[in-house]
Order: sequence, then structure tokens, then C-alpha cells
Amino acid sequence: MRNIDVCLSSEGTEVILATSSDEKHPPENIIDGNPETFWTTTGMFPQEFIICFHKHVRIERLLIQSYFVRTLRIEKSTSKEPVDFEQWIERDLVHTEGQLQNEEIMVHDGHATYLRFIIVSAFDHFASVHSVSAAGIAVSNLS
Repeated sequence: MRNIDVCLSSEGTEVILATSSDEKHPPENIIDGNPETFWTTTGMFPQEFIICFHKHVRIERLLIQSYFVRTLRIEKSTSKEPVDFEQWIERDLVHTEGQLQNEEIMVHDGHATYLRFIIVSAFDHFASVHSVSAAGIAVSNLS
């Protein structure tokens, strides 16, 4: 089986929670596959969003495109409901003036049904997430 982007909304993935929402830049933009769209925070940190795969997936590589994110924590859950998250990855990102931050993370133990992304801190009052891609495969359906 070859890897696909399991984070795309076209694969059935959804953003089921976001701590802030701007009607012009909703959280669904993170997984729509369109490089022109994004989700923006509305100030105050931490901010977070949860992605639901609606199936068990095995992720091998993550790519997060963002702007002004300083510290990013990623938690995962293999539960049928968005509970029992365990801390998985935490990164301090480099500020890239005038261009997107492209953070590529090769991962181990990447089995998940949910991912929670927490923007712990930012370089400005607002931050944006333009896309989250996850190279992986669907392992099984939720039963």
C-alpha cells in the first residue's frame, strides 16, 4: 500500500474542534488541500484544533505549514472518541519573516484516530495554520 495524505477532507477527515474561528478563515481550511486558505487564531494562547480521521491510521510523516507559530505540541489518541490523548511531539518552530513555516516531522508510533494540535505560544498576537498533511495509510475502520 502506498501512503496518501490522510489529513485531507476528501479522505473523510474532519476538524471537529477549534478554540477560535474567524468566518473568513475557518478551521476546515487546514485540511481542504488548498494552499491559498488557512485557519487563524483570534489571539490569546494556547489555541488548539482536533483532527478526526474516522478510522485508524498509521502516520509516517507530518508536514505543518503555519505562520507565527512559536511552540507546537501534537497529541494523539487511538480511542473511538476524542479522549485519552497522549503527548506525541513538541517542537519550537523558527520564525520565518514573510514566508510560511514548513515543519516536516518524521514520526514513529504514528497510530491515531485523532490528532490534537496545540499552539502553545506564538511570535505575534495571532498565528495561522495553512495546512496539515500526514503521509500514511488507513489501517482499519472504527468498529
